[in-house]
This record gives sequence, C-alpha cells and structure tokens, in this order.
Amino acid sequence: MKHCLSIIRTCTVMSLAVCCLVAVLAAPALGSGFALIEQSVSGLGNAFAGGAAGAEDASTIFFNPAGMTLLNGTQAVAGVHIIMPSAKFHNEGSTHVLQAKTGVPLLGGNSGDAGVTKGVPNFYVMRRLSDSISVGLGVTAPFGLATDYDSDWVGRYHALRSDVMTVDINPSVAVKINDKVSVGGGISIQYMKATLSNAIDFGTLDAVGAFAPLGIPAGALKLIPQKSDGLVELKGDDWGIGYNLGLLLQLSEKTRAGVAYRSSVRHSLEGDSSFSNVPAGLSKAPLFKNVPISSHIRLPDTASVSVYHRVNPRWALMADVTWTNWSLFDELRIKFSNPYQADGVTTTKWRDSLRYSVGATYTPDATWTFRGGIAYDETPITDAMFRTPRIPDGSRLWLAGGIGYKISRSFLVNVGYAHLFVQDPKIDKSVASPEEQTRGGLKGTYDASVNILSAQLTWNF
Repeated sequence: MKHCLSIIRTCTVMSLAVCCLVAVLAAPALGSGFALIEQSVSGLGNAFAGGAAGAEDASTIFFNPAGMTLLNGTQAVAGVHIIMPSAKFHNEGSTHVLQAKTGVPLLGGNSGDAGVTKGVPNFYVMRRLSDSISVGLGVTAPFGLATDYDSDWVGRYHALRSDVMTVDINPSVAVKINDKVSVGGGISIQYMKATLSNAIDFGTLDAVGAFAPLGIPAGALKLIPQKSDGLVELKGDDWGIGYNLGLLLQLSEKTRAGVAYRSSVRHSLEGDSSFSNVPAGLSKAPLFKNVPISSHIRLPDTASVSVYHRVNPRWALMADVTWTNWSLFDELRIKFSNPYQADGVTTTKWRDSLRYSVGATYTPDATWTFRGGIAYDETPITDAMFRTPRIPDGSRLWLAGGIGYKISRSFLVNVGYAHLFVQDPKIDKSVASPEEQTRGGLKGTYDASVNILSAQLTWNF
C-alpha cells in the first residue's frame, strides 16, 4: 500500500507540473541560438558545469538520465527561472531599396529594449525501483525565444513580435550495470508553438512594381513607401518525437565522468496567417489572404562530456563541454497554402557551436551548499548578414552562483543567479539581396545582456 501511495503522489506531482508548464511557458533564448540550458537551479549555480556527471538531484534526467542511479528513494524537483534579457538596438545607417533615387533611408526608431522577461519552469520526478534500476520523468523547455519591438521601429519589416516555446515531456530509465558503469535513456515527446509577426511595406511594393503580374502597374495604387504599412501574423504548432541517452562512469571513488546525447526533433508546424491593413486596391487580388501555413524545422541535437571530482568532503570541482548541431538550421521558411503567395524565407546558415564551463561547490556542513561557475557559450551565427532581429544572438560569458539550504530531511531549497555578458551582436543586411529588398538593409548593433534569477524546491519522499 505504501508503494502504491508513493506512485500515486509521484503521478499527481507530474500531472500538475505538465499543466503548469504548458500554461505559463514562453521563453527567451538564453543558450546559443534559441536553445535553453536553464533546466536546473542547482546546475545554474555552477554555470551548468559537470551537467552530465554531477547528478545532484532529479534534474539529471535532462542532463544525463544515467545519473538517476546515484539517487535514492523517490524525489521530485520543481524549479523556475526568471530570465531578464536586454536587447537594445542602435541604428547605424540602415538603407532602403529606393534610397539612391529618393535619398530616404530606412526610417524608424531603435525601439528601446526588445528583451522580454519570462518565467521558465521545469519539473522532475524519479524513483529508485531497485539497486540497479531507476525511472523518472522530466518536463522541460529545451528551446524558446521571445522578442518584442515597437510597431514603428526601423526593422519592423524584418520582425515585430517573435514568441517560440517548446514543452518536452521526457520519461526515462537508468540501469546500473556495475559499480563503475551506469546507462540511461528516455523518449522526448515535444510540443512546439510559434507566433511571428512583422510589418509589410506596401508602399515600396507598389513603387517597385511588385504587383505588375496582377495587372497593377508600378505606382498605380499611389501608396507611399514606408508610410503605407500592413501587418502579418503567423501562428503554428506541432508535436515531435526524439530521445536522449546517457553514460556515467565512476572513474574512482572521488571522480566520475558523464557522456550524454539528446537527439534532434523534427517539427512540421501547421497554423494560420493573418494579414491586416491591406490596401483597398489589393482587396480583389489573390495575395495577402488569410490562409493556412506550414513550416518544417529540425531542432538540433546536442552532445555533452562532463567531469565531476570530489576534492575532499567540502569541495568539489566540475567541468563540461557541450556541442550543439546548429548547422541543421539553414533557413526559416514559411509556406502559404496560396499559390500566388511566395514563401516567406529568412536565411540563417548557422554553424555548430560549443559551450565550455567550469565550476566549484563548497559544502561546509550538512545544511548549506555554495556554488559558483563560469561558462563561455559560442554563438552559431557566422556573419552579421545572417543575424535576424528575431534572435539577436551573440557569444556570451556566464558568471553564476547559487546557494542550497536543507530545510529538513525531506525538503531542500536552491536559489541561483547568473549574469550573461553578451558580445555585442551586429546586424548588416543588404538591399542587394533579393530577400531583403523590401524588408530594408537593416544595419546596427545591439547592446545586450541577461540576468537570471532562479529558485528550486527538492522533495524527497
């Protein structure tokens, strides 16, 4: 009966976790690209150094499921990360396709701060079934982004609102092969939802003769470039399937190493487009109609190698290298179920990236734990011409710290803080590119940084 009640409580905790996560999640991108590494508050304190080898609590389900073999009994972990990004754009001579003729550059303001503060929760529960087998379930948000610009900013034809979230439900199992080797794996059932919007420069489209194939000569609608704007909003969602694998090696009594892999996940998003402020002269044209849309995206796989070393009863050191296969993300293409509407395309041409981290933990007694860490996270963006204001990503340096306090035998609280120094991201679009002609040659630099404040409750029962 006691065993059954424990399972019921475990299932109840995770049911509530899934409901809460789906209800509140919308995340800004904090790892390279739009990956979210904020999946553990205890891990944040060490800048996620040793993620695949530390296995301090049930959050190891995300970083390396094999680590569950180091945990005893039944444990639930609930954490939330308040992520406060700042991204302030500074225009540095953005150009317009008609500028040589009219002398008018790309118009608009800098938009202030496009960063959006969000809460990113994650939940885990695990149970040790025997000396060699443990099972667990994690609910996380491995990818996400959120940026929001003023409607009249200079880059409005590239981006206004961008909001992408994922929810990953990850049942896992771990097996202890012997005293030296443990393995683990799981299935990722992943939901993805995206909302993207941007302005449309109908005035410039009219001036350059974009509607001529419809029998509307250049300038016939008498629209003013950059002064006759419309709006398009795109929404789509999808479920995908992936997996994760982990290996944990006990190299000595004080040292262990972990290797972990999370697969890529393919998403075929389907949804709707919504156009507004379309000029009256185009009301009978077969363009800019509210129709279903689709987009195919493959989220990248990752691989990590970590080391954890217990120097003495009070001090532990850890390190990690994580690779992300961002070269899969070559472009963002939106297909409209309208043969007259061309695909919406944003070329990215990203490269694979690496994240390096080191950390230390100090445990003066059985009640308190103090953590610190530093990390360097490479951006996958190879050139300023391929950076989009939807994801003004740059390489970043992490400085992180955290404190753990054991309330009782059953409850442990962790808090963490990190500041990310972001290398100033640059954008340099050119109207010479057919992709950017009517969007404008956006050129400028972002002043960017991030603060993360996190809290976590661990319950052993």
